[in-house]
Amino acid sequence: MDDAARLLALREIEMLKARYFRTMDGKDWAGLQAVFTPDLIADFRDSAPERNEALLIHGAEPYVAMLAPTLANVTTVHHGHMPEIRLEDADHAQGIWAMEDWVWPDASSTLPYRWLHGWGHYHERYRHVAGEWKIAAIRLSRLRVEHG
Repeated sequence: MDDAARLLALREIEMLKARYFRTMDGKDWAGLQAVFTPDLIADFRDSAPERNEALLIHGAEPYVAMLAPTLANVTTVHHGHMPEIRLEDADHAQGIWAMEDWVWPDASSTLPYRWLHGWGHYHERYRHVAGEWKIAAIRLSRLRVEHG
């Protein structure tokens, strides 16, 4: 890849991650599913206060199908910062994003807390498919979680 192609790929991946955060917080489930490859590997086992083995999910459709009802009655705010993106070739990349999130379930939510504030990192693999970058694998590692 030449320098211009590398810069364009990096910018497109940054915009992809921004779309991920916006569609999640906006409850745009079709838009969220569209940021992933169909064969997504989503590893959120360590995303909640207690490790949950059920949160290792294969496939974008099953992941969003699990997430949508979980967050239906929950206000979320996700921020991603300081991306470290490494292009492997024209169609593959890896990235790490520092993150912070706030989660506020309403009274009808089944989540086991009234609020959650977390910090950590997203670890991702990206694939260029049909002219677009997509998230092929996503894992959240937490540095700290506070909840009440």
